[in-house]
Amino acid sequence: MRVAVRRDQRQEGAGHVMRTRSGRASARGRVSDRGADSGGERYAAEWTLDGRWLVLGKDGRLSAYARSRDGLLRWTETRPGGPHWSAPELFAVPDLTHLSVVQGADTYVHFLGRRARGGDGPVAVDVVHAIQYQTARPVTEWRSVGNPHKDQERAARLGAPVGVVSASGRVHVLVPNAGGGLMLRREGADGRWEAWADLKGSGVRDGVAALAHASGRVEVLAGNRAHTLRWSQAKADGALGQEPNIALRVTPGTLTLLETAPDRATYYWADLDTGGLLAHRHGGWVIPLGQVTTGDGIAALRTVLDGYDCTVLAHRGPDGHVMLAACGTENEGGGLWWSPTGGSGTGAPALALDGHGRVVLAVIGQDGALHVARQAEGPGLSLDPAVRV
Repeated sequence: MRVAVRRDQRQEGAGHVMRTRSGRASARGRVSDRGADSGGERYAAEWTLDGRWLVLGKDGRLSAYARSRDGLLRWTETRPGGPHWSAPELFAVPDLTHLSVVQGADTYVHFLGRRARGGDGPVAVDVVHAIQYQTARPVTEWRSVGNPHKDQERAARLGAPVGVVSASGRVHVLVPNAGGGLMLRREGADGRWEAWADLKGSGVRDGVAALAHASGRVEVLAGNRAHTLRWSQAKADGALGQEPNIALRVTPGTLTLLETAPDRATYYWADLDTGGLLAHRHGGWVIPLGQVTTGDGIAALRTVLDGYDCTVLAHRGPDGHVMLAACGTENEGGGLWWSPTGGSGTGAPALALDGHGRVVLAVIGQDGALHVARQAEGPGLSLDPAVRV
């Protein structure tokens, strides 16, 4: 499956920069009674969120999320399929050190943050959670999920939380603990948080990845310096049990899981030793993908192209430029044709389908703005020039 990216030829000689047009060049937050700060300031993103930060709402509109020093930023399409977006809204969240996002099958968007508060005394660390129930609507109050450690010194060494939502809507919070194991706290069937559970493991580092299969089963992968650890559920909403380790060394933060067959995931990551992109399915061979990447996440999306079940991948290379490829689903071994999108960014790129089923690639630019490229008309996967929102 060949990939093409349409560019403005006048800019081809200028470092292959994506052609952009100013959707809202000033990108100012707006006054809102929905929990978003305003004040007429210009909001610039500084970090991408962990997880899939470009999501499709029940109403067919896309939302994109990033983080600034002051909290959560959100852009929203003004109508399904775009092309116009709202100016970025800021939802103030003080004292965050990490922020991740996950969307459930019910389209609710969940945010999980690591919060570190302190003044002159010791730093108090906990995990906080908030929800966006509908596109462009308020984000709920940020509520503490707590910290599995009672000792303050150990609590301060808690890792970065990530989330996964089962098919029944139960939120699972996963976070490396101070001893190198993995902790789980999830919602019970009655909606109340269960106690923290120790999933064991050793040397677990930040960059845990999780997937809720269509069947409802949850699968989790985490890397340490020697191998990759794996947990899975035997049935939906059951206990997460530790599986045999996978003899693969993963660059922290690059793991991505994508369901590519019923109850089967393909794992994408960057090799810890070489930085090369790889694909793997449990029990199968490791498949080189022919690219070297940064330590940022890899975006993966499953869709239909020219009538074929395909997987689209995007990552940011060592020079910061975003690369795009597509292949038949579970046929990475047949070869991928990588195409430079012409744009550079910071952090991981994001992929999603818009309200019309078109592939959308989003990047946070070096300017702190959202840049969006959308699938063009025609065969294969061709992207129109990116637009600066």
